[in-house]
Amino acid sequence: MLEVDVVLSQIVPAIGAAVGAYGTGVLVRTEAAAADATVSLGHRLLAKIMHRAPERARLEAAVADLAADGQDQDAVAALRLQLRKILAQDPQLIAELAEMVPSARQASVTGDRSVAIAGNNNAPISTGDRSPITGLG
Repeated sequence: MLEVDVVLSQIVPAIGAAVGAYGTGVLVRTEAAAADATVSLGHRLLAKIMHRAPERARLEAAVADLAADGQDQDAVAALRLQLRKILAQDPQLIAELAEMVPSARQASVTGDRSVAIAGNNNAPISTGDRSPITGLG
């Protein structure tokens, strides 16, 4: 079973972006073709969760609070709490949501002088004892 916290860390930013873009309309808005990928993902995630939420009104209230002030960290925390409650009761939903979210790339670092980069860092890499970049770390 996937950890609730792992899935939450992946879905809350996307749902927050959708709420920020659509406000409470995210609860009923159809997916627009021109929508940003994160907003679109957040909309799809929220739609799936809303469909399965046992206490939908509480989740809707948390979405409305975040829509009222997208910068309010308490509103983000309240949404996260409602999502946690829903996911804790539905392991299948956790798995379905995890499949929807692009997994974070993870690097495995082993051995002396190993190089591990995740994301698009545009950083030069030079390894070895005579590297011109040695001593910068």
